[in-house]
Amino acid sequence: MVDITGERMADVLVAGGLVQAVGQSIDPPAGATVLDAAGCIVAPGLVDLHTHLRQPGREEAETVETGSRAAALGGYTAVVAMPNTEPALDSAAAVREVLELGMSVLCDVRVAGAITVGRLGKDLAPMGEMADLGVRLFTDDGDGVQDARLMRRAMEYASALGVTLAQHCEDKVLAAGGHMHEGEWSSRLGLPGQPAEAEELMVARDITLARLTGGRVHFLHLSTAGSVAMVRAAKAEGLAVTAEAAPHHFTLTDAAVASYETNFKVNPPLRTDADVAAVKAGLADGTIDAIATDHAPHAAEDKEVPFDQARPGMLGLETALALALTELDLPIAGVLALLSWNPARIAGIESAHGGPVAEGRPANLCVIDPAATWVVDAGALASRARNTPYAGRKLTGRVHHTLLRGEPVVIDGAATR
Repeated sequence: MVDITGERMADVLVAGGLVQAVGQSIDPPAGATVLDAAGCIVAPGLVDLHTHLRQPGREEAETVETGSRAAALGGYTAVVAMPNTEPALDSAAAVREVLELGMSVLCDVRVAGAITVGRLGKDLAPMGEMADLGVRLFTDDGDGVQDARLMRRAMEYASALGVTLAQHCEDKVLAAGGHMHEGEWSSRLGLPGQPAEAEELMVARDITLARLTGGRVHFLHLSTAGSVAMVRAAKAEGLAVTAEAAPHHFTLTDAAVASYETNFKVNPPLRTDADVAAVKAGLADGTIDAIATDHAPHAAEDKEVPFDQARPGMLGLETALALALTELDLPIAGVLALLSWNPARIAGIESAHGGPVAEGRPANLCVIDPAATWVVDAGALASRARNTPYAGRKLTGRVHHTLLRGEPVVIDGAATR
């Protein structure tokens, strides 16, 4: 067993949605379901800070129900649904709709509310009303808030509410027209690029605003060495900043775009070898607090087009754990911290997810075989979409079981409903 308290050998008894006992050689009660964890690690369920469930508006790509199944298969017991739906999740009514859709699915669906009305960057959304429904993260993800004065007001408002703003860092003017990272490969391929500075300018601005306001800011999907360095310095200064990185930003580089395969198109774009090394270093030394999937399903018609016309994004929920175990030179506890208890703390849900596996705690758990090898089969993924760049890739580490509030929603790698 591995959790925030360390590693130990133990059995776990679950009943009534809670962990009832943790100890050596627990005798199961009569009629109990016994899940085999031989050779495996029992851990708190994973938590994703950055999931696109597409509902409402793009149900052809994903729904709350199908996305939750992908999450459970990937070991996630909680996900935070991003607000760039159609319409945007910018009101209590919109948030309530998604929360209701998530009441009977295979993972705990939390919602990030929009910072601005319609995610248009002009007027602040009613964050207080959404916070009353339990929303703890607010973001215009897909767009960064471009107006510095408005972002300052949002930080001050968020501070008063006790919530966190999560920023998609992209200067839209500097990034305009770019479809990949601006550099050697964009020049070779003849594709307009986005410079690293388009991300870094907004990281620098929001660190400055966090210093000014005392507000908490979480940086979404950091992708450049410069961004990582600035967050490292901000943390050393004691500012209330956190950050995440997506698996594709520590496993892939812009050289992959040479195939013109649209599954390699993401936003922010795949970067250079040096940027990948910096992201890995940031994950290792605690500069980057969490691995977030940025799970972004798209219908086939949105990807089977020329590269410059394709929507950015790729699937992530079912491959994130294995990519981290395969690609990061970290102990299992370090990987789980990035995928479970750190993101649970940032999302404000540590009372239910990511905490120690201990008597009386909610039984939101996953069982992982860290040595299992498997090959990604796009057609076998649970998402409605198929846009993964990892098809055919051999990975190490797989989820055997997932328990949500004590219910086994995944047994032996298969969803139970």
